[in-house]
Amino acid sequence: MAEWEVVIGMEVHVQPSTRSKMFCGCAVAPLNSPPNTYVCEICEGMPGVLPVINKAAVEACLKAALALECEIPTHTKFDRKNYMYPDLPKGYQISQYDLPMSRNGRLDLEGRRVRIRRVHLEEDTGKLIHAGDKLHKAWESFVDLNRAGVPLMEIVSEPDLRSADEAREYAMELRTLLRTIGASEADMEKGQLRAEPNISIRRPGSEELGVKTELKNINSFRALHRAIAYEVNRQAELLESGGTVVQETRGWSETEQRTFSQRSKEFAEDYRYFPEPDLPPLELDREWIEKLRAALPELPRARRARMVAEYALTPSDAAQLAAERELADLFESAVIGGADAKQAANWIIGEVAPGGARPSADQLAEVVKLATSGKITRDQAREVLAESIRSNRAPHQIVAERGYEQVSDAAALEPIAREVIAANPKAAADYRSGKTGAIGPLIADFKKRAPQADRKVAMELLQKLLA
Repeated sequence: MAEWEVVIGMEVHVQPSTRSKMFCGCAVAPLNSPPNTYVCEICEGMPGVLPVINKAAVEACLKAALALECEIPTHTKFDRKNYMYPDLPKGYQISQYDLPMSRNGRLDLEGRRVRIRRVHLEEDTGKLIHAGDKLHKAWESFVDLNRAGVPLMEIVSEPDLRSADEAREYAMELRTLLRTIGASEADMEKGQLRAEPNISIRRPGSEELGVKTELKNINSFRALHRAIAYEVNRQAELLESGGTVVQETRGWSETEQRTFSQRSKEFAEDYRYFPEPDLPPLELDREWIEKLRAALPELPRARRARMVAEYALTPSDAAQLAAERELADLFESAVIGGADAKQAANWIIGEVAPGGARPSADQLAEVVKLATSGKITRDQAREVLAESIRSNRAPHQIVAERGYEQVSDAAALEPIAREVIAANPKAAADYRSGKTGAIGPLIADFKKRAPQADRKVAMELLQKLLA
């Protein structure tokens, strides 16, 4: 959109990988659990109960903040964010306000540095389930508190993104980072990562930010891109027709492919933040923080660059491998085991990643070497890899058992090549007259007579004898 500059800041809520909730011992409910089966008095906000801070959630938050190069203060605290809603039984949410767990970080994209304002911890709310009969207008709402108290990391960026493409890239890079460091599975389909963009537009060259809207109900990266694109167009059309943009929260309808108004956007003072009286302030030990920093693995951006330089991979292949730490580790271990780097990358991207069960590095390296050397065909290699994963047997055992190993001895295959030429005089004559496509039927006949023949060797023999 040429006449308008798009300005996007992102609020991303991420569920850290913890077994229990943020302030109690309740287990984090598996997806689709029966309602209200993972709750206790603390989740329900009963009078007189006291929360206790989940150290594993704090550690996950600090790891994420360190990976995002944030400043970690010595002193932090929790606050009460006060508002009334049926899925919030206490009447307030325990979050962080003026002294968050970290500030002033960054996440570098291709061609764009996104500043991170803060990474802090809070608890999730419950969930409302609406049921009713449209015809008779009889509606009921039920409250499921399984998610009440589940820990959340909130990662807030500055308004540094300038397009739907960049916003999607930011969310995907953030997910990759969180998975790499083990802070979260960050699966959007399971509700473990929720991206909420704040969108405004302004005239190019203006320093003043426009009125922003915040988008909710986004459950995939594709939906994130579409929702932002729609909202940018909506705001532009509204302003160009003489209207004004209202600061509000808007939902995204996947079925209708549009945003819709939900409520007016609140300001911080509307929540009447004050320090949580039932939780002590946290003094973060510097030695512990430095141990967490030292234990961080190689981060995705650095690993991508190294894989391109060290293994001569394309940036695209390196990005696909580094997007999942397990796949990148499998690749590097297979190369150490003797597999060709490019071939190992192709096998992981084309065969392993789309599948379910993963091979060991030894299994993958051996299959890649068997296929690359021409001892077995690509189709056979696929079957061997699948059977090796299923039975946990070495690929060479399966190759021997099934008689898959190709014959590459030219001297042994030459008599068969002569038989094929003699049996197909027309195809042989056509090839000699310049119709190179006539080699196809000859190769097909060769493979019928000698299924284990190396196709490349067979082709070379036929071409030599027909010359």
